[in-house]
Amino acid sequence: MRNALGPSLAVVIGGALWGVLWIPFRMMAERGVDGAWGGFFTYVVMAVVLAPLLWHRGGAWRGEWRMTVLGGLFTGTAFSLYAISLNHTEVVRVLLLFYVTPVWSTLIGVAFLGERATLSRIAALALGLGGLMVVFGVGARFPLPENFGDWLALFSGFCWSVGSVFLFSARVPRVLQQMSAFVAGALAVSAAAIWLGVAAAPVAALGLAWPVVLLTAAIALPAIFLTLWPANLLSPARLGVLLMSEVLVGVATAAWLAGEPFGPREMIGTALIIAAGLVEVLGKPGKV
Repeated sequence: MRNALGPSLAVVIGGALWGVLWIPFRMMAERGVDGAWGGFFTYVVMAVVLAPLLWHRGGAWRGEWRMTVLGGLFTGTAFSLYAISLNHTEVVRVLLLFYVTPVWSTLIGVAFLGERATLSRIAALALGLGGLMVVFGVGARFPLPENFGDWLALFSGFCWSVGSVFLFSARVPRVLQQMSAFVAGALAVSAAAIWLGVAAAPVAALGLAWPVVLLTAAIALPAIFLTLWPANLLSPARLGVLLMSEVLVGVATAAWLAGEPFGPREMIGTALIIAAGLVEVLGKPGKV
Protein backbone atom coordinates (compact mmCIF):
# COMPACT_ATOMS: atom_id res chain seq x y z
CA MET A 1 0.00 0.00 0.00
CA ARG A 2 2.86 2.37 0.76
CA ASN A 3 4.28 1.90 -2.75
CA ALA A 4 0.86 2.66 -4.21
CA LEU A 5 0.47 5.95 -2.35
CA GLY A 6 2.40 8.08 -4.85
CA PRO A 7 0.67 6.76 -7.99
CA SER A 8 -2.71 6.92 -6.24
CA LEU A 9 -2.19 10.58 -5.33
CA ALA A 10 -1.07 11.24 -8.91
CA VAL A 11 -4.34 9.84 -10.27
CA VAL A 12 -6.43 12.00 -7.93
CA ILE A 13 -4.51 15.13 -8.98
CA GLY A 14 -4.70 14.13 -12.65
CA GLY A 15 -8.45 13.64 -12.40
CA ALA A 16 -8.83 17.02 -10.73
CA LEU A 17 -6.88 18.64 -13.59
CA TRP A 18 -9.18 17.01 -16.15
CA GLY A 19 -12.09 18.38 -14.13
CA VAL A 20 -10.99 22.02 -14.63
CA LEU A 21 -9.95 21.78 -18.29
CA TRP A 22 -13.38 22.97 -19.38
CA ILE A 23 -12.47 26.43 -18.03
CA PRO A 24 -9.67 27.31 -20.51
CA PHE A 25 -11.63 25.72 -23.37
CA ARG A 26 -14.58 27.98 -22.55
CA MET A 27 -12.16 30.94 -22.28
CA MET A 28 -10.89 30.20 -25.78
CA ALA A 29 -14.48 30.03 -27.07
CA GLU A 30 -15.20 33.42 -25.53
CA ARG A 31 -12.24 34.80 -27.51
CA GLY A 32 -13.59 33.36 -30.75
CA VAL A 33 -11.67 30.06 -30.83
CA ASP A 34 -14.11 27.21 -30.26
CA GLY A 35 -13.52 23.61 -29.15
CA ALA A 36 -12.20 22.05 -32.38
CA TRP A 37 -9.79 24.88 -33.20
CA GLY A 38 -8.89 25.41 -29.56
CA GLY A 39 -8.12 21.73 -29.22
CA PHE A 40 -6.13 21.69 -32.46
CA PHE A 41 -3.84 24.53 -31.37
CA THR A 42 -3.48 23.02 -27.90
CA TYR A 43 -2.43 19.64 -29.30
CA VAL A 44 0.06 21.31 -31.65
CA VAL A 45 1.72 22.94 -28.62
CA MET A 46 1.73 19.61 -26.80
CA ALA A 47 3.23 17.86 -29.83
CA VAL A 48 6.02 20.45 -30.00
CA VAL A 49 6.82 19.79 -26.34
CA LEU A 50 6.80 16.00 -26.73
CA ALA A 51 8.65 15.80 -30.07
CA PRO A 52 12.20 16.33 -28.71
CA LEU A 53 11.60 13.77 -25.95
CA LEU A 54 10.24 11.26 -28.43
CA TRP A 55 13.16 11.86 -30.79
CA HIS A 56 15.58 11.25 -27.94
CA ARG A 57 13.81 7.98 -27.09
CA GLY A 58 13.18 6.94 -30.69
CA GLY A 59 14.38 3.38 -30.19
CA ALA A 60 11.78 2.80 -27.49
CA TRP A 61 9.13 2.09 -30.16
CA ARG A 62 10.63 -1.34 -30.79
CA GLY A 63 8.93 -4.42 -29.39
CA GLU A 64 5.41 -4.40 -27.97
CA TRP A 65 4.03 -1.13 -29.25
CA ARG A 66 0.73 -1.83 -31.01
CA MET A 67 -1.39 -1.84 -27.86
CA THR A 68 0.34 1.34 -26.70
CA VAL A 69 -0.36 3.15 -29.97
CA LEU A 70 -3.96 1.96 -30.23
CA GLY A 71 -4.64 2.86 -26.61
CA GLY A 72 -3.15 6.31 -27.05
CA LEU A 73 -5.04 6.97 -30.27
CA PHE A 74 -8.40 5.97 -28.82
CA THR A 75 -7.92 7.92 -25.57
CA GLY A 76 -6.67 10.93 -27.54
CA THR A 77 -9.73 10.72 -29.77
CA ALA A 78 -11.86 10.63 -26.62
CA PHE A 79 -10.26 13.81 -25.28
CA SER A 80 -10.66 15.65 -28.58
CA LEU A 81 -14.38 14.81 -28.75
CA TYR A 82 -14.70 15.73 -25.07
CA ALA A 83 -13.13 19.15 -25.71
CA ILE A 84 -15.34 19.86 -28.72
CA SER A 85 -18.48 18.85 -26.82
CA LEU A 86 -17.79 21.44 -24.11
CA ASN A 87 -18.86 24.22 -26.46
CA HIS A 88 -22.03 22.47 -27.57
CA THR A 89 -23.70 21.50 -24.30
CA GLU A 90 -23.48 22.04 -20.54
CA VAL A 91 -20.32 21.01 -18.70
CA VAL A 92 -22.26 18.85 -16.23
CA ARG A 93 -23.85 16.90 -19.06
CA VAL A 94 -20.45 16.37 -20.72
CA LEU A 95 -18.97 15.01 -17.50
CA LEU A 96 -21.87 12.71 -16.74
CA LEU A 97 -22.12 11.37 -20.28
CA PHE A 98 -18.38 10.78 -20.46
CA TYR A 99 -18.41 8.87 -17.20
CA VAL A 100 -20.97 6.35 -18.33
CA THR A 101 -17.85 4.31 -19.14
CA PRO A 102 -18.99 1.38 -16.91
CA VAL A 103 -21.76 0.76 -19.45
CA TRP A 104 -19.26 0.61 -22.32
CA SER A 105 -16.77 -1.41 -20.27
CA THR A 106 -19.44 -3.99 -19.51
CA LEU A 107 -20.59 -4.30 -23.13
CA ILE A 108 -17.04 -4.46 -24.52
CA GLY A 109 -15.95 -6.99 -21.93
CA VAL A 110 -18.87 -9.35 -22.55
CA ALA A 111 -18.99 -8.97 -26.35
CA PHE A 112 -15.30 -8.97 -27.27
CA LEU A 113 -13.17 -10.07 -24.32
CA GLY A 114 -15.07 -13.16 -23.28
CA GLU A 115 -15.84 -11.79 -19.81
CA ARG A 116 -18.89 -13.03 -17.94
CA ALA A 117 -21.91 -10.84 -17.24
CA THR A 118 -21.47 -11.04 -13.47
CA LEU A 119 -23.86 -9.58 -10.94
CA SER A 120 -21.52 -6.60 -10.38
CA ARG A 121 -21.40 -5.90 -14.12
CA ILE A 122 -25.18 -6.02 -14.43
CA ALA A 123 -25.49 -3.72 -11.40
CA ALA A 124 -23.00 -1.26 -12.91
CA LEU A 125 -24.89 -1.27 -16.20
CA ALA A 126 -28.21 -0.64 -14.41
CA LEU A 127 -26.76 2.16 -12.29
CA GLY A 128 -25.12 3.87 -15.27
CA LEU A 129 -28.26 3.76 -17.40
CA GLY A 130 -30.33 4.80 -14.39
CA GLY A 131 -28.12 7.83 -13.86
CA LEU A 132 -28.52 8.82 -17.51
CA MET A 133 -32.29 8.50 -17.33
CA VAL A 134 -32.45 10.65 -14.21
CA VAL A 135 -30.26 13.41 -15.68
CA PHE A 136 -32.15 13.56 -18.97
CA GLY A 137 -35.56 13.08 -17.42
CA VAL A 138 -37.77 10.01 -17.33
CA GLY A 139 -40.88 10.73 -19.34
CA ALA A 140 -43.00 9.35 -22.14
CA ARG A 141 -39.96 8.66 -24.33
CA PHE A 142 -36.57 7.13 -23.66
CA PRO A 143 -34.30 9.99 -22.48
CA LEU A 144 -31.71 10.13 -25.26
CA PRO A 145 -29.00 12.83 -25.47
CA GLU A 146 -30.60 16.02 -26.69
CA ASN A 147 -28.00 17.78 -28.82
CA PHE A 148 -24.76 17.48 -30.79
CA GLY A 149 -22.60 18.10 -27.72
CA ASP A 150 -24.37 15.38 -25.74
CA TRP A 151 -23.72 12.80 -28.45
CA LEU A 152 -20.06 13.81 -28.73
CA ALA A 153 -19.61 13.45 -24.97
CA LEU A 154 -21.30 10.04 -24.99
CA PHE A 155 -19.10 8.76 -27.83
CA SER A 156 -16.07 10.26 -26.11
CA GLY A 157 -16.65 7.99 -23.12
CA PHE A 158 -16.98 5.00 -25.44
CA CYS A 159 -13.62 5.79 -27.08
CA TRP A 160 -12.01 6.14 -23.66
CA SER A 161 -13.28 2.69 -22.66
CA VAL A 162 -11.89 1.13 -25.84
CA GLY A 163 -8.57 2.93 -25.38
CA SER A 164 -8.34 1.77 -21.78
CA VAL A 165 -8.65 -1.84 -22.91
CA PHE A 166 -5.62 -1.41 -25.17
CA LEU A 167 -3.60 0.52 -22.57
CA PHE A 168 -4.12 -2.04 -19.84
CA SER A 169 -3.37 -4.86 -22.28
CA ALA A 170 0.05 -3.47 -23.21
CA ARG A 171 2.65 -5.89 -21.86
CA VAL A 172 5.46 -3.31 -22.02
CA PRO A 173 4.19 0.06 -20.72
CA ARG A 174 5.68 3.16 -22.33
CA VAL A 175 4.26 6.37 -20.92
CA LEU A 176 5.99 8.73 -23.39
CA GLN A 177 4.76 6.71 -26.33
CA GLN A 178 1.25 6.56 -24.84
CA MET A 179 1.25 10.33 -24.41
CA SER A 180 2.52 10.86 -27.97
CA ALA A 181 -0.13 8.57 -29.43
CA PHE A 182 -2.73 10.32 -27.26
CA VAL A 183 -1.77 13.72 -28.70
CA ALA A 184 -1.65 12.31 -32.25
CA GLY A 185 -5.16 10.90 -31.92
CA ALA A 186 -6.51 14.13 -30.46
CA LEU A 187 -4.82 16.20 -33.17
CA ALA A 188 -6.17 14.00 -35.98
CA VAL A 189 -9.77 14.13 -34.71
CA SER A 190 -9.66 17.90 -34.19
CA ALA A 191 -8.28 18.37 -37.72
CA ALA A 192 -11.07 16.15 -39.09
CA ALA A 193 -13.70 18.16 -37.20
CA ILE A 194 -12.30 21.38 -38.64
CA TRP A 195 -12.28 19.91 -42.14
CA LEU A 196 -15.90 18.83 -41.73
CA GLY A 197 -16.84 22.38 -40.82
CA VAL A 198 -17.65 21.86 -37.14
CA ALA A 199 -15.80 25.10 -36.31
CA ALA A 200 -15.24 28.37 -38.16
CA ALA A 201 -11.67 29.54 -38.78
CA PRO A 202 -10.59 31.79 -35.86
CA VAL A 203 -7.80 33.66 -37.67
CA ALA A 204 -8.74 37.09 -36.30
CA ALA A 205 -9.21 35.80 -32.76
CA LEU A 206 -6.10 33.65 -32.53
CA GLY A 207 -3.89 36.45 -31.23
CA LEU A 208 -6.14 36.93 -28.21
CA ALA A 209 -6.45 33.21 -27.55
CA TRP A 210 -2.78 32.15 -27.61
CA PRO A 211 -2.17 32.73 -23.88
CA VAL A 212 -5.18 30.53 -23.11
CA VAL A 213 -3.95 27.89 -25.59
CA LEU A 214 -0.64 27.74 -23.72
CA LEU A 215 -2.48 27.57 -20.39
CA THR A 216 -4.63 24.68 -21.67
CA ALA A 217 -1.56 22.75 -22.84
CA ALA A 218 0.14 23.44 -19.50
CA ILE A 219 -2.80 21.82 -17.69
CA ALA A 220 -3.40 18.99 -20.17
CA LEU A 221 0.16 17.66 -20.38
CA PRO A 222 0.54 16.90 -16.67
CA ALA A 223 -3.06 15.64 -16.59
CA ILE A 224 -2.22 13.12 -19.32
CA PHE A 225 0.98 12.04 -17.60
CA LEU A 226 -0.68 11.73 -14.18
CA THR A 227 -3.39 9.56 -15.77
CA LEU A 228 -1.24 7.29 -17.96
CA TRP A 229 1.80 6.77 -15.70
CA PRO A 230 -0.20 5.29 -12.78
CA ALA A 231 -2.03 3.02 -15.23
CA ASN A 232 1.21 1.04 -15.42
CA LEU A 233 1.50 0.76 -11.62
CA LEU A 234 -2.04 0.49 -10.24
CA SER A 235 -4.77 -2.01 -10.87
CA PRO A 236 -7.52 -0.84 -13.24
CA ALA A 237 -9.97 -1.01 -10.33
CA ARG A 238 -8.01 1.39 -8.15
CA LEU A 239 -7.30 3.67 -11.11
CA GLY A 240 -10.98 3.90 -12.05
CA VAL A 241 -12.10 4.76 -8.53
CA LEU A 242 -9.49 7.48 -8.06
CA LEU A 243 -10.21 9.09 -11.44
CA MET A 244 -13.71 9.91 -10.21
CA SER A 245 -12.14 13.08 -8.79
CA GLU A 246 -12.71 14.55 -12.27
CA VAL A 247 -16.48 14.30 -11.91
CA LEU A 248 -16.49 15.92 -8.49
CA VAL A 249 -14.18 18.80 -9.46
CA GLY A 250 -15.83 19.37 -12.85
CA VAL A 251 -19.38 19.41 -11.55
CA ALA A 252 -18.47 21.69 -8.62
CA THR A 253 -16.54 24.21 -10.75
CA ALA A 254 -19.23 24.27 -13.45
CA ALA A 255 -21.93 25.04 -10.90
CA TRP A 256 -19.75 27.64 -9.18
CA LEU A 257 -18.09 29.44 -12.11
CA ALA A 258 -20.50 28.87 -15.00
CA GLY A 259 -23.72 28.98 -13.00
CA GLU A 260 -24.90 25.78 -14.64
CA PRO A 261 -27.93 24.09 -13.09
CA PHE A 262 -27.12 21.43 -10.52
CA GLY A 263 -30.23 20.59 -8.58
CA PRO A 264 -31.59 17.41 -7.02
CA ARG A 265 -31.97 15.63 -10.38
CA GLU A 266 -28.34 16.25 -11.37
CA MET A 267 -27.17 15.28 -7.89
CA ILE A 268 -29.02 11.95 -8.02
CA GLY A 269 -27.78 11.24 -11.54
CA THR A 270 -24.18 12.03 -10.54
CA ALA A 271 -24.42 9.74 -7.52
CA LEU A 272 -25.79 6.88 -9.64
CA ILE A 273 -23.10 7.21 -12.31
CA ILE A 274 -20.31 7.40 -9.72
CA ALA A 275 -21.84 4.34 -8.03
CA ALA A 276 -21.79 2.55 -11.40
CA GLY A 277 -18.08 3.25 -11.70
CA LEU A 278 -17.39 2.04 -8.17
CA VAL A 279 -19.37 -1.18 -8.67
CA GLU A 280 -17.74 -1.84 -12.04
CA VAL A 281 -14.12 -1.39 -11.03
CA LEU A 282 -14.39 -2.92 -7.55
CA GLY A 283 -16.60 -5.80 -8.57
CA LYS A 284 -14.24 -7.53 -11.00
CA PRO A 285 -10.64 -8.61 -10.58
CA GLY A 286 -7.89 -8.42 -13.16
CA LYS A 287 -7.59 -6.31 -16.27
CA VAL A 288 -10.28 -4.19 -17.81
